[in-house]
Amino acid sequence: MSITEPAIRREGTDSGVRITDVEAIYLRLPDFDEARTDSSRDALVIRVSTDAGVTGYGEVDSSPLVVKAIVDSPASHTIARGLRELLVGRDPLDVRRLWHDMYEATLYVGRSGVVIHAMAGIDIALWDLAGKLLRQPVHTLLGGAHRTEIRAYASNMFQFTPEANAERARAAVEAGFTAVKFGWEPFGRDPATDVALISSIREAVGDEVDVAIDAGLAWDAKTAIQRIKLLEQFRPLWIEEPLHPDDLRGYRRVAEAVDLPIAAGEEECTREGFRRLMDEGRIDVVQIDVTRTGLTQAMLIAGDAHERGLPVANHTFTTDLNAAASLHFLAAIPNALICEYCVEPSELSRHLVSPGIRMVDGKAQIPQEAGLGVEPDPEVMDRFRWPI
Repeated sequence: MSITEPAIRREGTDSGVRITDVEAIYLRLPDFDEARTDSSRDALVIRVSTDAGVTGYGEVDSSPLVVKAIVDSPASHTIARGLRELLVGRDPLDVRRLWHDMYEATLYVGRSGVVIHAMAGIDIALWDLAGKLLRQPVHTLLGGAHRTEIRAYASNMFQFTPEANAERARAAVEAGFTAVKFGWEPFGRDPATDVALISSIREAVGDEVDVAIDAGLAWDAKTAIQRIKLLEQFRPLWIEEPLHPDDLRGYRRVAEAVDLPIAAGEEECTREGFRRLMDEGRIDVVQIDVTRTGLTQAMLIAGDAHERGLPVANHTFTTDLNAAASLHFLAAIPNALICEYCVEPSELSRHLVSPGIRMVDGKAQIPQEAGLGVEPDPEVMDRFRWPI
């Protein structure tokens, strides 16, 4: 079975609604440690307004002010255009057409990286708008839901002592999660530290809870193979991003040398990039961040993964706006494995949208309301809006 992204309505028809504005809004916590690889402390929210009085919201996990420049900038020429000016006056229900037009209008500066990230946030906002205008949840517009809930794991940054990691792991289990993940610094520096960190987590959660490890691009291929074999005793659910994302030959070497599943994909934003990671890198779990790919492209990437017999998980480490969009995506594909849910104690991550993501017995409930089913809280937006 292939996965395709369906048209919202019959080609050639016009909804009569027009886009009046596209805004890139930078939110940032005041206490910001730039030495930590933690994207839960700021957010770039996309707001698309229409003359029907209906507003759609999306999010981008990227370099926020660079994304804002891509949205706001005036045209240099026909294939180096800013996205806002391209979209104002257009029909918001032309979601697939607008993706194509954004891609073509940014050929000189885009085709990958942060321009695709900016397009992704707008694409999510357009799907949210479409759902609101048509009074349907986004997963229905994406082709229909395969599930109403999905198992979630509590996603954490590694803390700097075994005791602190154990405390976080126990808290996740007490909150009902049946799986946890820890990632990035200080993990990956040396074998003794890695064993101490993972053993403390495994001991804290017991044998029945899954533990995933995000290596945070820490190793070369040879080191990764050695370290993964050392960590097999703790039965990780997967090893995530052990290598630099450009090291496709290294990924293949690691995948063929170890028994544990290798997960990756959060650094990718294009369909072709994911195909290379699957076909050349031979990864086992395909991780898609919809705030970097957009929902339109995510459905096609999930279809490519399905054709290769590979499961898909989301990457989400920003806010519940990202989480909501990811849940609609995971609902709409047959090969969804599990849902990443960021549990970092960030006020932005936890409180940006209302209602928040609902968890029942460690499973994230798929929103059923029109659009994404969540709305940013104006007070939170105002409080954390960065003056630029």
